[in-house]
Amino acid sequence: MKWVYKLERKIGRYAIPNLMLYITTTTLFVYLADLLLPISVSSYLAMVPSAVFRGQIWRLVTYIFIPPTTSPIFLLFTLYFYYIVGNWLEAAWGSFKFNVYYFIGMIGTTLASLFTGFGTAFYLNMSLFFAYAMLWPDHEVLIFFVIPVKIKYLAYLDAALFLLSFLMGSWGARLAIIMSLLNFFLFFGRSILQTIKDRQRYRSVRNNFNKQMKRNDNYRW
Repeated sequence: MKWVYKLERKIGRYAIPNLMLYITTTTLFVYLADLLLPISVSSYLAMVPSAVFRGQIWRLVTYIFIPPTTSPIFLLFTLYFYYIVGNWLEAAWGSFKFNVYYFIGMIGTTLASLFTGFGTAFYLNMSLFFAYAMLWPDHEVLIFFVIPVKIKYLAYLDAALFLLSFLMGSWGARLAIIMSLLNFFLFFGRSILQTIKDRQRYRSVRNNFNKQMKRNDNYRW
């Protein structure tokens, strides 16, 4: 990730600290506004390309503040989860690198929405979770506050659901998934490929060793 550090030396002073705090807090305010006001604030924030082309350019950004659910309990849980994951990533990477990761995913999501007709921050926010799982795969969370599960297993499950959505969904859904995960592939793609190569090399060495051991046993007999 040398390009990130080079970029940080040039424009690192413009990084936004506590980015996920601002995003989750604003999302909560939008939810309350939708609940209390006679109008739907979310409808004015949604990523609708036709409205963007009519001059409502704020929608290119504001769709990330639309609440992911109408359930208050689930919303609080989801926003807390987003904040914790984002906060851990920012603590590990620093504000600038985390900003770069989030905004690359956001740009990819926005570009995809111009072709699909609608933008959602769901895949973008899940890219944060995948990054968290890559950095701390053995960290445990309590499902239903009772069952301990390692993060990597939840990531495998989410990856399987993403793959299913990719295979069964429309071309628009496929494009949205790919573009919103650009940040993840840029940051972790090389590491993933290297891990795959190392495992293939290990299997090859192990298979050759087993074959050689079988030959030696045959010679003894």
